[in-house]
Amino acid sequence: MEAPEGKLYTWDEKSTYIHNPPFFQKLGAGLTPVESISDAHVLLNVGDSITTDHISPAGKIANGSPAARYLESKGVAAKDFNTYGARRGNDEIMARGTFANVRLINKLVDKVGPETVHIPTGDKMSVFDAAAAYQDAEQDTIILAGNEYGSGSSRDWAAKGPMLQGVKGVIAQSYERIHRSNLVGMGILPMQFLPGENADSHGLTGHETFNIDLAGGDLKVGQEMTVSTNTGKTFTVVCRLDTEPEIEYLKNGGILNYVLRKLM
Repeated sequence: MEAPEGKLYTWDEKSTYIHNPPFFQKLGAGLTPVESISDAHVLLNVGDSITTDHISPAGKIANGSPAARYLESKGVAAKDFNTYGARRGNDEIMARGTFANVRLINKLVDKVGPETVHIPTGDKMSVFDAAAAYQDAEQDTIILAGNEYGSGSSRDWAAKGPMLQGVKGVIAQSYERIHRSNLVGMGILPMQFLPGENADSHGLTGHETFNIDLAGGDLKVGQEMTVSTNTGKTFTVVCRLDTEPEIEYLKNGGILNYVLRKLM
C-alpha cells in the first residue's frame, strides 16, 4: 500500500469512508459570547429510554435514507452501502444517520420511524432533512425528552450528530451520565425538568417555539433557568452543567474547541 508523506493527513474528497469534519472550520482564537436559545423549534419530542442507538445507529444504512441518498450521489451502489459503524469516519454520513433508527418513536409523527415534522411548513420528512431546513433558515432547534435520555453505550456520534444537525439544547427528565457529559462536550446544553415534571405535564406538544436566556455564557453550576414559549407557557429547568470546567466547554462551543484554544 502507498502512504502519503508529511505531517498532515491528505484528505481525499472522493472518499465516502473518511471525510474532513467541520468541527474547527469556523474556529477563531478568541471566545464569542454564548448566544441564547431563541425561537427554537422542536426537532424531536421523544419519551423515555431513548438510547444512543436511537440517536446514532451503528447498523445497516437503509435504502432511501438520507445517508443512502448521499452515497448514491457519490456513485456508491446499494450493495456497498455498508453500515453506519463502518462509515463513522465520515461526518456527512453520520450527520445523515443521526436519529435514523427505524425504531425511533417521535411524538410529532403518528408512526414509528426516523421522521419528524418541520413545524414552520407542517411537512413530514426525515429528521436530517428537517434539521437541514432549520439550519438553512438559521433557526435554533431543541429536543424534548423523557427519562434516561442517551442510555446505552457511550457512543460519541450520539452527541456529534445532533451538533452537526444544529441542535442547541435538550430538555429531558433525566440523562445517562456519560451522554450528558458528551452533549456538553459538543456544545449542546443539557437541561432537566424539575422532579415530577415533563413535557406532557406542561402541556407541551413540540409545536411551540422556545426561548432560554443564557446570559452570554454567565452561567452557574446546576442553576435554575426559565424557559418560555410562544404560547405563553413558562417553566423552570435545571441547567445540567455540573462542573466549572463544563461551563468553560460550553463557552468555547465544546471541549474540542476548548482544547485547541488551549494549545493555541
